[in-house]
Amino acid sequence: MAFEINDKITKPDIEWMSSITDKAMQAHGKIDMLLIMPNYEGSDLGAKFDGYANEVKVRSVAHIRKYVVVGAPTFARAMIKSSGTVILVETRTFDLAEEEQAWAYLAEAGPAAA
Repeated sequence: MAFEINDKITKPDIEWMSSITDKAMQAHGKIDMLLIMPNYEGSDLGAKFDGYANEVKVRSVAHIRKYVVVGAPTFARAMIKSSGTVILVETRTFDLAEEEQAWAYLAEAGPAAA
């Protein structure tokens, strides 16, 4: 599953992304997630504190096999890398110029759900 983030994430955005992620986790068990962030401008407060989105995030730890982010801001890149040492989700970041490599990395791994 892949999302491209081109602006600030709003409450409706995070609810939509969470709904799609939730349905994919229910349908497939394990999933890989790719976030492409060519112009990420943060999140609205409503998006950060959305109950449903936070519930999906917590449950996703058991369902996401690979979490890949392309173009993450420096502060987010460090957080993503360190989270991979704490949770059982394989995390990886790529620069924007490496988007093709990120897609190839996920394709090389094969389907998350068998």
